[in-house]
Amino acid sequence: LLADKAYTSRKNRRYLRRRGIQHIIPERLDQQRHRQNRGSRGGRPTGFDSEHYKKRNTVERAINRLKGFRAVATRYEKRAYIYLGTVTLAALTIWLRT
Repeated sequence: LLADKAYTSRKNRRYLRRRGIQHIIPERLDQQRHRQNRGSRGGRPTGFDSEHYKKRNTVERAINRLKGFRAVATRYEKRAYIYLGTVTLAALTIWLRT
């Protein structure tokens, strides 16, 4: 799971850990300072892989490109298989343009 700093709360991390979901969420600066001020009672730093987190940007840009197609962004189709075809066609169009 890749998420931004808005989802960095202890509650979210604890939930993901309990479910066995690996997560890469950057820690906010105020949370880092609070943890460091507590010393050894503050716990260990969160595991954050910055190289893996950079791939999140690629996925977000691809989704935003797909949203450039009105039919994908608004989802007028009632049936899922028709919507899947629309998304596939939009992805092919983007791929052919690049």
